[in-house]
Amino acid sequence: MSKSFKAFVLNKTDGQFTAGVQSLTFDDLPAGDVTVRVEYSSINYKDGLACLPESPVVASYPMVPGIDLAGVVAESNDPRFEVGQEVIAIGRDLGIAHFGGYAEYTRLPAAWLEPLPAGLTLKQAMMLGTAGFTAGLSIQRLEENGLVPGDGRVLVTGATGGVGSTAVNMLAGLGYDVSASTGKADEHDYLRSLGATEILGRDEVSAATGAPLEGERWAAGIDPVGGDTLAYLLRTTRYRGSVANCGLTGGPALTTTVLPFILRGVNLLGIDSVQCPPDVRARVWQRLASDLKPAGLADAIATEVTLDEIPATAGSILAGAVRGRTLVSL
Repeated sequence: MSKSFKAFVLNKTDGQFTAGVQSLTFDDLPAGDVTVRVEYSSINYKDGLACLPESPVVASYPMVPGIDLAGVVAESNDPRFEVGQEVIAIGRDLGIAHFGGYAEYTRLPAAWLEPLPAGLTLKQAMMLGTAGFTAGLSIQRLEENGLVPGDGRVLVTGATGGVGSTAVNMLAGLGYDVSASTGKADEHDYLRSLGATEILGRDEVSAATGAPLEGERWAAGIDPVGGDTLAYLLRTTRYRGSVANCGLTGGPALTTTVLPFILRGVNLLGIDSVQCPPDVRARVWQRLASDLKPAGLADAIATEVTLDEIPATAGSILAGAVRGRTLVSL
């Protein structure tokens, strides 16, 4: 098909980086089993990294970024998906090594797609998107390791970001006592509206210390920050508690000791939404449409942008200046 459509394309020609809206055709799309008419995508931290001229995540050019998408099947060579069916896709190589969600159409391997679960609209699915899925997967892993409401306070770091804000709202909806940390003094009311009952400053949870262990304060933690903040969580989590780490906005280096693990039996859970197994992925999406569906889902959107507005928003998300989630409307 030669049908033309709009896409936000990153490219490098003779070392010259470009980023902007272009007209593509179906012939430009990569190989795949299913062609999807995209209705919504979103802007995540990884998308911000993809839009940098010297991106540390993009594998090849030209590239259409966007690590998640929701839309309607336009063509299918796989019996699992029918034309007109509503579907979602996150992670895998989307927006990094395979054209992603910042286009009116894309073509994907069928194994990367999930049917939209009952209980979510396409727009709500992208209000959650990769960030919401990561928050839900973090909670599921914590619960698999024994966490239940009533165990004690759960700390969510980087709480005004996409993962953090949805995690706060999900945990509160499940009945957990939620504490939230942020470096934004003017966002405390926002976090309380999501369900946090205690707010900590960023300095408190990232201060370096020579102590390998501190007082047992947290039943569990969800940490999209890493770095010194993750080290703080490990040395302050209670005996046999768990910390789910799902990000590195505070840096990839981790300075800690083995003492939280061998003296308190603390579990450090790595959360990977990119290559998550299909059965786990399906279960998390079902929960996102039911018991994990945030009560404040509609309020989690900071803004809704067009393809032309992606560069400015990507820069803001890298600078930590975006609250909650940002949708890209196609």
